Amino acid sequence: MTKSEFRYAHHPEDVKKYTTEDLRREFLMNDLFNEDQINVVYSMYDRMIVGGAMPVKSLLKLEPTDDLKAKNFLDRRELGIINVGAAGKVTVDGEVFELGNKEALYIGKGAKNVVFENGNEGQTLFYFNSAPAHHSYPTRKITKNEAEIVELGETKYANRRTINKLIVNSVLETCQLQMGMTELHEGSVWNTMPSHTHTRRMEAYFYCDLEEGQAVSHFLGQPHETRHIFMKNNEAVLSPEWSIHSGVGTSNYTFIWGMAGENMDYGDMDAVKTNELK
Repeated sequence: MTKSEFRYAHHPEDVKKYTTEDLRREFLMNDLFNEDQINVVYSMYDRMIVGGAMPVKSLLKLEPTDDLKAKNFLDRRELGIINVGAAGKVTVDGEVFELGNKEALYIGKGAKNVVFENGNEGQTLFYFNSAPAHHSYPTRKITKNEAEIVELGETKYANRRTINKLIVNSVLETCQLQMGMTELHEGSVWNTMPSHTHTRRMEAYFYCDLEEGQAVSHFLGQPHETRHIFMKNNEAVLSPEWSIHSGVGTSNYTFIWGMAGENMDYGDMDAVKTNELK
């Protein structure tokens, strides 16, 4: 079973007027995982799809939604999957890929059958992003050992973190989709601070590994007109091209970032000084 939503893009002048309820309705995705169901959100920000699959008793096939107007989900798209739960399996056109916790799978344009399966070792949760594609690249599993790893931040600024670049052009070829996972060290709570924007691509953040009862405040908006959304574990948020995307938690956590747009250079950022935020 697949449940789908559709989200429009927003002008920054309009977002300035949004209430808390408006912000949460338009940008927050808080219902990605339901038993034996695939949930997807189709966004007009670079036509990114954000989704979650939670197989328990059933195999879950990735079916095209009405918004795609396609015979198969990946007829004109590529897909990146990161397992944020117990070990599970993804079958792509008959080939089985076993994914452990925090392992990734890239699936290229043209794959016909994608099936999610619980590994019977606990609850498997597959988080995924999908973007339009105009070329077919090979399907490939990526482990953390194969990722490009970057250490950033300092304990004194509470932002020490390990960036695992999993589905990026320095690791494998994709059309435009880029995905990775940032793990904050114990005692560090700030992500993407100092902040930045990048008008050449949008981004989606998925927060996980957050302790029970804790929360993350995600910051969005133009640097001089910031807003915030309080988020719980296993929730995602859309970040427009014109928006910052930073956050601070009441404990450390992990977040998965996914990007789509015209530029695949990870370092393509328009930096914002911390003391200039408003």
